[in-house]
Amino acid sequence: MGLRSRPMRPKDVAECARIVAAHPVIGPRYGSAIVGLRPAWLRLLQCEAKRAMVIEEVNGTHATICFVGVSVFVGDDFVREIKNPLRCVGPELAKRILRGDSPLLSDRRLREANSCGGLNLIVWEGCIRPEFEQRPEVHRKILSVFIEEHCGYLWKESIASQMESVERLQWTLQTGGLLWNPARGRYVESLDKDPREILREPHLVGVTREIERGRPGTWVGALFDYHPPQLGFSPSEQRLLLSALSDRTDEELSEELGTSLSTVKNTWRSIYNRAASRLPNLFPDHPRADLRLSQRGKEKRRFLLAYLREHPEELRPVSRKLLQQAAAQYRISGSGRKRGQSPVSPKR
Repeated sequence: MGLRSRPMRPKDVAECARIVAAHPVIGPRYGSAIVGLRPAWLRLLQCEAKRAMVIEEVNGTHATICFVGVSVFVGDDFVREIKNPLRCVGPELAKRILRGDSPLLSDRRLREANSCGGLNLIVWEGCIRPEFEQRPEVHRKILSVFIEEHCGYLWKESIASQMESVERLQWTLQTGGLLWNPARGRYVESLDKDPREILREPHLVGVTREIERGRPGTWVGALFDYHPPQLGFSPSEQRLLLSALSDRTDEELSEELGTSLSTVKNTWRSIYNRAASRLPNLFPDHPRADLRLSQRGKEKRRFLLAYLREHPEELRPVSRKLLQQAAAQYRISGSGRKRGQSPVSPKR
């Protein structure tokens, strides 16, 4: 028996919506809007401006979803709207998406904002199935998956979904989150209220990049540690690499991506050529002589995937045009921190 995470699939949506609806605290917050959660999430899965994951407990061939996590990338206008007056974010998002007034960024705006200016992250829902609530390993897995899924983006502001318990609220504040104070128009450490009173009303817990720059490092501050990508992969190359991080074979990649095996192999060649030209020191200068050609290809893949696990920004949506402009300005200014100058050796 063990835990694993994976992207939410269309066939998961009905069960995920039921988990939210059955939660004794989160479900009632939706009111009548709960019937729209399933169709809203089905539409959401078609967008790029989201991260939608499930964590499963696996026992042999049987898997049970124990956690549902959905976050979205939205425009500045929506962030201002939910702050004054404060409102429950989940029901509001479901209603907006269903009536065709989605606040999520388009694919183009997502790439542009993640290349220049920054993104707004809203955690739509993070819901544990009640029978798994007291399992420490589930909470540890949720934390590691959240970091893995959200590192490497150029965040401007991060807003958590409404807390469902005093314990979660206190933990979020202790690890760097701040409460939004509408009267003062800014984030504060405390609202001078009993935590149970805060939970009974709409509330927001979040942090901005500017705040993180001005205080000692926090857990949530790790999300704002951003460096521009160096390799500039195309969307199709990123899709293949994201799937390859799970150590899938080319045949498995072909099936998962719905493309031919020859296309997968051609994409790998393009990826290797791009990586070698942008980061010449990434791969060994002299491949091991005792390895056959196919083994040398696997060795090269190991080096590349090891680098990408340390640099998730390479696999995030970007505007290559804006990045090139930023790189030109970087060269002119001569400032910044250089990266990618030494190869990354994977564990053997």
